[in-house]
Amino acid sequence: MSPLPRFHRLPAERRDAILGVARARFAADGPETASYNRIIEAAGISKTAAYQYFDGRDDLLGAVLADVLDRLLAALGPWTPAAGPEDLWARLEAGTGALAAHLAAHPDDLALAARAVRETDGAAGGWTGWFDALVTDGQRLGVIRTDVDRDLLVGATEAVLRAADTWALGRAADGRDAPDTSQVWRLLAGLWGGERA
Repeated sequence: MSPLPRFHRLPAERRDAILGVARARFAADGPETASYNRIIEAAGISKTAAYQYFDGRDDLLGAVLADVLDRLLAALGPWTPAAGPEDLWARLEAGTGALAAHLAAHPDDLALAARAVRETDGAAGGWTGWFDALVTDGQRLGVIRTDVDRDLLVGATEAVLRAADTWALGRAADGRDAPDTSQVWRLLAGLWGGERA
């Protein structure tokens, strides 16, 4: 499911505005219950125009989820090979910190993030690809073990960091002090079979 070609020919600002309205409605009302008619009305497009952009509600949701994933990846930034173990940890902290800040500032993305990753990551695996690159780099540097199946390590690393984001953002939402993120790094170091440099 993806938007029809005519949607892609709209000016970028108009596409972003439509996706922004839809993202807010899907986040607030839930992907299963948000009203397609209310979304297109709030976006200022007629039913006729809407059906020139999307085959229906599912296409619009798919476009929103793909956009959310792009926004998450942009916040995270690409993984680039680290110069050494300390640099790997510093890059990991910087990337995950930027993502957490983005999610805190964009609650609509937070509400749709898990579904966006699950349903739109695709074969190229932009999201999974980031974690795969991290594990590859960590193994190259001797930070991450090589005695465990690589796909399992990638999935477990992603799961730990997703849980850490949820934990940290939950504390912030409750008005509690910022979490001690050294716990996350110790957890990852234990998973990876070593200690943090």
